Amino acid sequence: MGNKGDNEEGLWRQSLLGQGDAFGALYDRHRDRVFRHAYRLCGNHHDAEDIMAASFLELWRRRRQVRVVEGSILPWLLVTTTNMARNSVRGAFRYQRLLNALPRTEDLSDPTADRYRSYQDDLDQDLARALATLTAKDLHLVTLVVFEDHTIVAAAAVLNLTPAAAKSRIHRARQRLRAALNDNASPNPPTAPTPVLEGERT
Repeated sequence: MGNKGDNEEGLWRQSLLGQGDAFGALYDRHRDRVFRHAYRLCGNHHDAEDIMAASFLELWRRRRQVRVVEGSILPWLLVTTTNMARNSVRGAFRYQRLLNALPRTEDLSDPTADRYRSYQDDLDQDLARALATLTAKDLHLVTLVVFEDHTIVAAAAVLNLTPAAAKSRIHRARQRLRAALNDNASPNPPTAPTPVLEGERT
């Protein structure tokens, strides 16, 4: 990591000069965190993959406007991912309303199958819905400070806020998010399935 050009700012400068390997290294460095954040916002693996791809495409498309904060492009990239996810979620809601309006055939699936996995999916959706109650700027702050452990100062720099304003907003956002999660809390969670150990299969 100490070699010239291996640090993130060096990789970004090389990317701006058109060096694809440098951009690829940045993609490899941040793709997992971008995916986790996209999934946190939408609660769906397939959509999260699409959002992640769109975010990196936007990173390249707007590369001349990207702001490097504390030596990293990640804060800018996470803000972009949030914007992409919000647009995706709005589109998904419209699509779901359309599906709900269509006639349905009888559901023959087993309602007791994989109840724990269903509960986990519900938790993911609960978090996504709770995050959707935040304003765009507050969501950016929660993303950078709460989920990604960036400093208030760094988050404020990305979002063009003063540190004092960012601190006040993050406090209110935490309260609102906590209230939304409590409202969505599912009672009586099912027990996680017991893993089958090697040699115990019948």
